[in-house]
Amino acid sequence: MTPSQCRAARALVAMSQDRLAEASGVAKRTIASFEKEGRQPYERTIAALRDALESAGVEFIAENGGGAGVRLKNGVE
Repeated sequence: MTPSQCRAARALVAMSQDRLAEASGVAKRTIASFEKEGRQPYERTIAALRDALESAGVEFIAENGGGAGVRLKNGVE
């Protein structure tokens, strides 16, 4: 997950950094720094953020020539 994917994923599900911090167990300060491309968190931290966003209905799209991205899972509004 890239910083821009994290920002876009939060926007898709209207999730604040505070809410993502609560859902993932990751400090808001860490999320803010990651999204500003200030530092690269540990893989387990990225996994926790991704899990929380996926639980909220986000699907991550891999880099496949068209660029990495995010979208809502089917059936999520």
